[in-house]
Amino acid sequence: MQQPVAPESPILFFDSGIGGVSVLRPTLALLPQAPIVYATDYLGLPYGEKSEAEIGTRVSALLGRLIERFRPRVAVIACNTASTIALAHVRAALDTPFVGTVPAIKPAALSTETGVIGLLGTEATIRQPYVDRLEQEFCEGKLLVRYAAPELVAAAEAKMRGQYVDPQVYVNAIRGLENAHDKGFWIDRIVLGCTHFPLVRDELVEAAVKQVGFPNDIQTINGGDGIARRILQLTLGQPWPASSPRRLVINNGGPLAIKPVWAPFAAMGFTELQAV
Repeated sequence: MQQPVAPESPILFFDSGIGGVSVLRPTLALLPQAPIVYATDYLGLPYGEKSEAEIGTRVSALLGRLIERFRPRVAVIACNTASTIALAHVRAALDTPFVGTVPAIKPAALSTETGVIGLLGTEATIRQPYVDRLEQEFCEGKLLVRYAAPELVAAAEAKMRGQYVDPQVYVNAIRGLENAHDKGFWIDRIVLGCTHFPLVRDELVEAAVKQVGFPNDIQTINGGDGIARRILQLTLGQPWPASSPRRLVINNGGPLAIKPVWAPFAAMGFTELQAV
């Protein structure tokens, strides 16, 4: 039988870096009183260039330590790469409800009008069998064009630090999908298959329309809103703090890696910063 949940029990968000903010924001819009522990692994960033074995081992070990320490009511793997590789394992190994973040291929397939969908992700994500299964299940009669754009992770991290990012980075990512147009297929949905990518969504759309020649009505889709609704469903009826929920950022690598991107956390009510 499931044990009662204490009001102060947090929701744990885990990502390699700042990308999980794109899932955290819509979650707090639905659950404004939620205590949050947001855990980053800057020592392991970027995940998308690592092997499946390395990611699986690393994520499982870190989540095991975090869950033992914080006893969250729900744990959210706010990273597409980590979710597609490690989600099944941590669900089997750890006695905590988990929510994963996977490329939003289903809503893209349901809404596309041209039948052609672009997928931008990390190298590790787009090659996963999990993505193959999503394509087989939801893209029958449609075309899914995949492109690995790992440089967008660094671009999102730099943007959130207020650093300059060469706009060509965004143009190159969109041009990775352009070959479908060259063959007479027209992409009308682009799935942002990494939680970092929504943080540079505006830059990607501008590059697509103004530099590459995609139509003005091109739409991007990510899983943030759907994940937030799933978290709401899993916590329905649970108690929350009456006021001032604890919000903590914890980083594997020390607080210095977080301080340059602290502003969005402060805006969401975070007041504590610690090392793992």
